[in-house]
Amino acid sequence: MKHILSAALVAVSLLSYSQEAKKAPAKLNVKVVNTEDPICGMKTAQFLKDTVTYNKKLYGFCGTHCKEAFKKEPKKYVKK
Repeated sequence: MKHILSAALVAVSLLSYSQEAKKAPAKLNVKVVNTEDPICGMKTAQFLKDTVTYNKKLYGFCGTHCKEAFKKEPKKYVKK
């Protein structure tokens, strides 16, 4: 009986994990001025997680780490 319960718990856990793995990462639905993350080069159109407004323009980033690096030195990363 213990083996049946253990197997059932494992099966439920695996099913739950597989359902979570199928979910796509959250992506912001906004228009940004850049097509690539200025810090890491990742395509922003495919995976936009964070944004910053700088000089009245909205810039997109793959995540918080890149956004924070941009905020420290935006002039370094803005293309003219």
